[in-house]
Amino acid sequence: MHRRRRTALTVSAALLAAAPLLAACGSQAHPGAAAVVGGDRITVSTVQAQVADVRQAQGSSAQAAQLTDQSGQLARAKLHGLILDRVLDRASADAGVTVTRAEIQQMRKTAVAQYQGEKGLQAAVLQERWLAPGQIDAFLREQIQLTKLAQALGADPSTPEGTKAMGEALTKASEALKVDVNPRFGKWNDQQIQLADYKAPWITQVTKPAQSAAEAGA
Repeated sequence: MHRRRRTALTVSAALLAAAPLLAACGSQAHPGAAAVVGGDRITVSTVQAQVADVRQAQGSSAQAAQLTDQSGQLARAKLHGLILDRVLDRASADAGVTVTRAEIQQMRKTAVAQYQGEKGLQAAVLQERWLAPGQIDAFLREQIQLTKLAQALGADPSTPEGTKAMGEALTKASEALKVDVNPRFGKWNDQQIQLADYKAPWITQVTKPAQSAAEAGA
């Protein structure tokens, strides 16, 4: 995969690889739900819509075949991200952390400049994070939440102690939300903050906004 410098854009739940778009399904307890988080349903159709947006963006790329091949488990990756968003929201609320629209816009402006334009940014996150253009702002919000949560906890995620503090806060939030995942997608692990069998070493990648990481990659 092509490597490039990255900004706080790389601070995230790393995306996995390999599973087709799932047909509508649901458990008997939650028909049509891919997961239930904090009593709220994440529908299979919501996951499918996110997958479809990414596939459409990939299909418009000159690297369409390569991008599609590298993102086989896209449905699971998207569900993982949707669950993580809610866990982060809960952990952020517990820590008194908020994110403003202005902060998201500023981070996007910075990212656009570093990737030499909006098209460069879109191409980078499509390849590295399996994100369609319409999913970028939500991703940036997640990055800001992670950074501000670490600050609120007085945690430096580059250290074992900081990683532990972040993990404990997110595990507490995850357990409180009682995440229930449709078996077709896997099982949520409160301790690892990810779907079982889904490698997402994102917590070790948390950095400050001004800090650049060396390489990209899931």
